[in-house]
Amino acid sequence: MDIKKWVPWNWFKKEEEGIGKMVPVKRENAKEQSGVPAHPLQQFHHEIDRLFDQAFRGFGLYPFGFDQPLFPRLADGILKPTLDLGATDKEYTITVELPGVDEKDVKLEIINDTLTISGEKKQEKEEKEKNYYRMERSYGSFQRVLSLPEDADQDKVNATFKRGVLTVTMPRKALPKSDVKQIEVKST
Repeated sequence: MDIKKWVPWNWFKKEEEGIGKMVPVKRENAKEQSGVPAHPLQQFHHEIDRLFDQAFRGFGLYPFGFDQPLFPRLADGILKPTLDLGATDKEYTITVELPGVDEKDVKLEIINDTLTISGEKKQEKEEKEKNYYRMERSYGSFQRVLSLPEDADQDKVNATFKRGVLTVTMPRKALPKSDVKQIEVKST
């Protein structure tokens, strides 16, 4: 029985290693955004949420993640799109949700058994009406770094982009069987 078959592959080990290397982005607190000091209970609630997020981020978990946005931000301000990983006997499938992102703004690279999906979200919306004018802008860069398993065929990767969803498929290749040598134990 091959025990390695039952051990899950850690797709995110490279991403977890690189979290500390990202460039920080300025963040404003509630007081700076509105000009009005936040209520002390609201500040306390925000601080508790931040502590829980920080504690569980190391495990790749969001304890109360039902209300997480489609494009959550890491503590340093970089967008982190959600993704799904799937595997069959024949291929791996990675699906990344990129709402509001154009296909031309998405970049995929494989370097040293690591798949990097990166890009920028640029969105502008302008409304002109008789009594008002509104301009909304949304900008941000994103990056996901995935460690590829040994049996992923990196030479046959296929990527498609449709309606804000990036789908990456990678066939699985057969790995050479490892030679197991039995070592005789002798008594002395």
